[in-house]
Amino acid sequence: MLLGLVLCLGAEPALGLAGMVVDAVTQAPLAGVSVTTAQGVVKSDGAGRFRLALPAASLSLRAAGYRRRQLAVAPGTATLTVALQPFRPKALYLSFYGVGSTRLRGAALRLIERTELNALVIDVKGDRGQIAFPSPIPERAGLGPQKVVPVRDMAALVRQLQQRGVYLIARIVVFKDQPFASAYPALAVHEAAGGVWHDREGMAWSDPFSPEVWRYNLDIAEAAARLGFDEIQFDYLRFPDTAGLVFSRPNTRDNRVGAILGFLTAARQRLAPHNVFVAADVFGYVCWNENDTFIGQQIERLGAVVDYLSPMLYPSGFTWGIPGYRNPVASPGEIVERSLRRAMARTALPGVRFRPWLQSFRDYAFDRRPFGAREIRAQIDAAEAVGSGGWMLWNPRNQYSEAGLKLRAAAPPVPAVPAPGGRP
Repeated sequence: MLLGLVLCLGAEPALGLAGMVVDAVTQAPLAGVSVTTAQGVVKSDGAGRFRLALPAASLSLRAAGYRRRQLAVAPGTATLTVALQPFRPKALYLSFYGVGSTRLRGAALRLIERTELNALVIDVKGDRGQIAFPSPIPERAGLGPQKVVPVRDMAALVRQLQQRGVYLIARIVVFKDQPFASAYPALAVHEAAGGVWHDREGMAWSDPFSPEVWRYNLDIAEAAARLGFDEIQFDYLRFPDTAGLVFSRPNTRDNRVGAILGFLTAARQRLAPHNVFVAADVFGYVCWNENDTFIGQQIERLGAVVDYLSPMLYPSGFTWGIPGYRNPVASPGEIVERSLRRAMARTALPGVRFRPWLQSFRDYAFDRRPFGAREIRAQIDAAEAVGSGGWMLWNPRNQYSEAGLKLRAAAPPVPAVPAPGGRP
């Protein structure tokens, strides 16, 4: 434990602070809340209480299912009660190019204004390894200048969106990284014959065991946290799902799982001072497979190192079905609910610790059916039935509509939010 900060449930501290965290609506005490000060992080106990051995000028708090909060502490304060506002993000995804497009971003914001949506997942580091805002990190890492930067002032965009109450999730694609792997082939995933391996899209991947790879991605994550994002979400946080590849360490189950847990542990430590939520995207079948799915994602182990687990529960992705459902696209709600309940049972985590990705695109694996209002609402209802920590709609083209979404009461129109340097 960090020097000067202890969690003490015995006698009152002479110079420190005794606090309680409660639900702002019910006033019920909240257990397991992360309380961050300049000295480190403590957790509230089962009665919602926390104690600091030293005074603190400010507190930052977060808990799954609630808005994070930061507050100043008046000098001489010995006790205080802090209320956290319940909140479940209901998000749309905007890609690397989508966030920079005034058309696509504007359409997403209009949906947020009209419907139950209240959050955006934004590509900070996208599927092709590019960063969505001006940053010295790639050049500092020796990757050279980035030709396309869709958002010239991400800090301003973050402020504008949060002023409207939009919860912001920074998506960071980790190990699928063509620029980094091309610049450093010794740190890339290799074929058995020795060459750098490329996936079906022609993209090279960086080695999940590499400390240099970890450091590069955590630099980006911390930059996003400094910009003010509420949550950092790591995607492609896995080994490639291809047999026969070569890494810097033996490709065993223990080594794979250890690498993924090690990265997330390092991320929690690096991001702790910023009081951001940490999330990890996982394959849908990870909820079902007893092993690590040969990609390093062992669901029983992941909950200890993240705030939210985000399984990709697209029915089209369940190519072999699940028990009792051979045609998943015909039963989208059942796929979502059964997968979440399976994950909850295996991890002993409550539903609020899971925020699934839901399908908002045409089926590609079975009968090519469109996913419209019925399919989208069935998935949402299923996620909410298990008490999930919200949900996220994925459409790779960022094309969304009101289909399947609950409408808000009439409200005045929202003006466009410009992004300096954004795409039309």
